[in-house]
Amino acid sequence: MNLYQKKIERIKNMKGFVLKRDFSYGSISFLCLAIFLALGAVLQLSLYPYTHLEAIVSVSASTFVAALAVVIFPIWAVVMALVLMLWVGIVGGLSIYLYPITLLSTLGLLLSACFQLVYHWDKVLVLRLGKFHKVRGPGLFFLIPLVDRIAEFIDMRIRATDFSAEKTLTKDTVPVHVDALSFWMIWDAKRAILEVEDYTEAVILSAQTALRDSIGKHPLSSLLSEREELGREIQQALDAKTNPWGVSILSVEITDIIIPKELENSLSKQAQAEREKESRIILGAAEVEIAKKFTEASAQYASDPIALQLRSMNMIYEGIRQNNSMMLMPASILDHMDFGSVMGTAAMQKVEELTHTQSKTDEGDTEK
Repeated sequence: MNLYQKKIERIKNMKGFVLKRDFSYGSISFLCLAIFLALGAVLQLSLYPYTHLEAIVSVSASTFVAALAVVIFPIWAVVMALVLMLWVGIVGGLSIYLYPITLLSTLGLLLSACFQLVYHWDKVLVLRLGKFHKVRGPGLFFLIPLVDRIAEFIDMRIRATDFSAEKTLTKDTVPVHVDALSFWMIWDAKRAILEVEDYTEAVILSAQTALRDSIGKHPLSSLLSEREELGREIQQALDAKTNPWGVSILSVEITDIIIPKELENSLSKQAQAEREKESRIILGAAEVEIAKKFTEASAQYASDPIALQLRSMNMIYEGIRQNNSMMLMPASILDHMDFGSVMGTAAMQKVEELTHTQSKTDEGDTEK
């Protein structure tokens, strides 16, 4: 317990009261304690058959209450204090002849705290007499009472941590607020505990620093359009710093970039102007292409005035047919179209086609 650690006000992230635990007291520990209590009751009745059942129940109940206290405060010092209190209560309040069950209750309280169960995704770092002893993996293992203690349970799974940089200036002096997400994991439990005091807070603070540095190196346009490259740059810088701690940064993703409202309106107007410019350029290019096609068509119509007249008549017909309305035209346009010549030419072409068809038919009859 860090009860006497001096609080330094200038260090904002310095923790106050922190309760450390030496082991974990779980269901397996209670099972072990129950076995020792049962053996103690059998031994008590074997040595002193006339022992009152109420006395055995009192000792067992006191031991279970002590075990509940150990669940809340899993520290060897608390276990020893409870053991001493149990012996004082038995000797002073009940009877000295209850020493068999009291002795096994004491052993059960001590040894039950030594059975440790570690889950599949956890690892624990064991200290022996204050020095590093071993990193234990998942499963069940045993601690030496009062000698071994667990420094910390370490989750080896991938973690997601969000962090942000508020009011950070970009390379072009634009204040932005950037939110990011980091995916990281511990690959060396020993380094994570022995090399840094609080690896979680160290990763978060390092990520914020790397994010601020990266923002200051890029203009606003790069931040908005190159988020993936910015995330990779932060990930590489952060991973180089956290690798000596046994922590690996898998990826950093930029989730949100907030800019001032005034600048947001200016960027919106700029984007609208750019789109208007592009649309006018596209329209001008289309006009050039249309003019080229009209030039090619005029060359064709110049050598064939009848085709031009037919095209004019077709345009008039299409305009009337599509709009389903009346079209007013000046009288002079009819003279230029020369309907008589055009219709005469069309009728002559039709007569020639009929004559050609009839001649083919007569030739077929003659052959028969």
